[in-house]
Amino acid sequence: MGKTATTVEQQIALLESRGMTFDCEIEKVKETLLDIGYYRLGFYWNPFEIDDKHNFAQGTKFSDVVKLYYLDVDLKNILNKALNRIEINLRTQIIYIVSNEYPDLPTWFANRKIMNSNFVNQFPKYYDDKFKDKNKPIKKHHINYPNDIYAPAWKTLEFLTFGSIYSIFHSIKEEGVKFKIAQHYGFKSLKTFRNFFQTIIFIRNICAHSGLLYDSNTPLEISTTPFFKFNNNNKHSLDSSIKVILYFLEKISKSRKDIIQDEIFSLFDSFEENEVIMKIIEEKIGYVKKI
Repeated sequence: MGKTATTVEQQIALLESRGMTFDCEIEKVKETLLDIGYYRLGFYWNPFEIDDKHNFAQGTKFSDVVKLYYLDVDLKNILNKALNRIEINLRTQIIYIVSNEYPDLPTWFANRKIMNSNFVNQFPKYYDDKFKDKNKPIKKHHINYPNDIYAPAWKTLEFLTFGSIYSIFHSIKEEGVKFKIAQHYGFKSLKTFRNFFQTIIFIRNICAHSGLLYDSNTPLEISTTPFFKFNNNNKHSLDSSIKVILYFLEKISKSRKDIIQDEIFSLFDSFEENEVIMKIIEEKIGYVKKI
């Protein structure tokens, strides 16, 4: 689409002129375009385009574009269940391990002896009146303890973003403390743990904000690890990110990991009869079915 708004009828005519086949009733096509949106759906017909004029490969069906869209939606829903579990667990372990390392310093996250100065300097920008008013347990804490600058870590960190939790981990001065956290998840390398942590955040943000998942590639290469092998040695693919997610989840609950893994594989395998979608799953996501 250009800079001029178009009607749904004009959108259908444009797609048809570019070679798309509408293999369902036009009223259903209109309903879909008005539900999902022409622009958003465009991310899912992109793999079917063959030139810079946005013409489609011969035989491109509207129904396959919609199937790809819902594959993406369903995969995000499955991964969200795993990512929520991982986020809560990582948050809990960081709070627990560091707080018990410094039991007499309940607000260790704002202590310059423990944390890098840059983080401590920036923290008041996040822990402002709006933050305290928005989060009831924090607000209640300051009513009960009006002289406290901050609530203890086990209260405060529950209301920070997942990205902020990573920043807290990264800003801890003592490498030994960070290594205790990494060891909890079976890591012998802090560098690999950080890399996996960042991968989790990257995929979590896509899923949480309804981003484009099937075609996502991590900006950072996922660290080589003895925990699993990369399909086609692709260390940026979504399949490799899924392996990272499943690794973390197994450290939390093996039964939950098995359930999520089965759901992912079942979703991919449900398209076995659709060569077009299966090719995208294999080439874009990087999935290789185990036989």
